[in-house]
Amino acid sequence: MNHLPILSLLIFTPWIGALLLGTLSQLSPKASRWLGLLFSLSTLALGFVALASFAPATIGMQLVEHYPWIAALNVHYHLGLDGLSLVLVLLTGLIAPTALLASWRVERSPRYFNALFLFLQGAAIGVFLALDFVHWFVFWELSLVPAFFLLKIWGGPSAARAAYQFVIYTIGGSAFMLLGFAALYAATGSFDFQTLATAAADGSLTAKLAGLGHYWPQIIFLGVLLGLAVKVPLYPFHTWLPPAYAEAPTGLSMFLTGVMSKMGMYGFLRILWPIFPAQLHAAATPLLWLSLGGVVLGAFAALRQTDMKRMVAYSSINHLSYCLLALFAVAAGSTAPTAGIAAVSSFSGIALQMFNHGLSAAALFFCVGVLEDRSGGKRSLADFGGVRIAMPVFAGFCGIALFSSLGLPGLNGFVGEFLLFRGIFSFTPWAAAIATLGLLATALFLLTFWQRVFHGPQGAGVAQYRDLSAWEIATLVPAVVLMFALGVYPQLLVQLFNPLFTAWSAHLP
Repeated sequence: MNHLPILSLLIFTPWIGALLLGTLSQLSPKASRWLGLLFSLSTLALGFVALASFAPATIGMQLVEHYPWIAALNVHYHLGLDGLSLVLVLLTGLIAPTALLASWRVERSPRYFNALFLFLQGAAIGVFLALDFVHWFVFWELSLVPAFFLLKIWGGPSAARAAYQFVIYTIGGSAFMLLGFAALYAATGSFDFQTLATAAADGSLTAKLAGLGHYWPQIIFLGVLLGLAVKVPLYPFHTWLPPAYAEAPTGLSMFLTGVMSKMGMYGFLRILWPIFPAQLHAAATPLLWLSLGGVVLGAFAALRQTDMKRMVAYSSINHLSYCLLALFAVAAGSTAPTAGIAAVSSFSGIALQMFNHGLSAAALFFCVGVLEDRSGGKRSLADFGGVRIAMPVFAGFCGIALFSSLGLPGLNGFVGEFLLFRGIFSFTPWAAAIATLGLLATALFLLTFWQRVFHGPQGAGVAQYRDLSAWEIATLVPAVVLMFALGVYPQLLVQLFNPLFTAWSAHLP
């Protein structure tokens, strides 16, 4: 056990900042913004401390904190860090401060805005570190509270409807997941992810669940699946996402797409894959078709949008559906002779895609926010044109984010997508072939965005737009630097999780 509880500090330091902002009513708006940014940066700072202590070659959880909590229910306060969770902690540490920088000019109650944002940040970190279902679920649900109020109070004209839709969908899915884990506890007496995964690997979990009834293993699996599917989201549980992302303030849109959508995908890898391998294998084919729906229909839906925020929102559905497609492809073909090598490629591609999409999608939402700010709230493709003449620096940064999302070789998006398709093709060539339609549509809508906004005749008032300020450049620089760095040297991240995924792939169910 580490003497310094780094993982607890990662979770609770932003919450301490939220508490201070909530109680120090005398703080000025400027002081509230700086205090919020300072506590938000704590995740990145402590993430680097954890990185310095992390040994990638060591398989299993590190920096573990494990204490009894509710003895009567066998509930423990159990935190741990491996390569997968470390990457997502670092992603949160990057996205959260830049999202607050993007929200620097929020005028309505900046103290409460920053307090709610820090509360959301801490809850997200808790999801990535908790290893006992009870407090993992507490963090999972608590993240909804600040997200709801940030969307409803600081969002656009239809924010209230979008906020209620977001919460109803997510809580509805979570209810099924809670019932599923209650049944797991009734059968096993444990909420611990690692204990349940070990029981699943040796077959004892299936035997215990079968004792509840013939169909109970499948029913419990479907309940947990539904709770996670809504969060990612898996098609067709995606309808809450476009209005929520479109109506959210810019900083929240960045965090929703950059971090909160990864919470669902993380749940698939941390919970569904190790605890329900047989059920996931049995359901892999229909799940493959649903994920293909997200890949292809998400991309073509983005192509049909004229609202830039909704376009980027549908793009997020498309990009995360590639991750789901890769996971379900591994589940479908895990008995193939060369499954181990292809599974490493698939898992590594999923982790890279989650990180890379977090960078590129957050940057794109920020760029749309800049255009909204300059135009007085406009965000239709028809409202712009010739922006690169008035804002050449902005055009350069936005172009890099666009081509990163497009998967241009040399930028970070290419590496993750290449690994994903390499793995998917090895397991299910037909699914990889269909998924290329999504790549085509992605190129069409992103290049349409680039052409209609930045080229052609200047739209009304575009000539008066001012270019990026130093503050706005500082918001984009970290993401853009990493887009190039990871495009050229992806080993910066791959070395953190590759040993873990190699171990997973050596013991496929």
